[in-house]
Amino acid sequence: MINDPAAGDHATGVRVIRTALVAEADALAALHRRARSTYYPDGLPDDGIDWPAAWRTALRRPDGQVLCAVEDGRLAALASFRTPEGAGPETVKLYQFHVDPDHWRSGIGTALHAACVEQWRAEGRHTAVLDVHAGNRGAQAFYSRMGWAGPPPRGGEHHIGLRFSVPRE
Repeated sequence: MINDPAAGDHATGVRVIRTALVAEADALAALHRRARSTYYPDGLPDDGIDWPAAWRTALRRPDGQVLCAVEDGRLAALASFRTPEGAGPETVKLYQFHVDPDHWRSGIGTALHAACVEQWRAEGRHTAVLDVHAGNRGAQAFYSRMGWAGPPPRGGEHHIGLRFSVPRE
């Protein structure tokens, strides 16, 4: 996908964005947990999901894609997307997008998002959708900066649906 050492920030060095590997499922689950724990004020709830197994399933899906951002050899961000059930091939859903909190504000999320958009454009996608946790103001601000839009959060909602128009070449 992207392998551009010049894209790395000045403080760290080499940044690579690539397809994640099944062998990385445990590391993806750990990053996912670290990122999710930041927006639950009372601690991350036990959802009963075996996340390493869920990541292995996502990585093996023929209709999906999992990209990861690796910086200096360490997993720093991930994105998982596919056509949502009942949608046409022009629509893609971003199911997971997480940046390790140690890498927030480093540009790695922006780089990973750009790689997703590049992939969506190459696949002929026109619209992307996602659901963001209503209490995750940082993610909402990030998505807004990237061009995602949706209704403002209403009281009692657990997630907010956002849409993104994939730019055409």
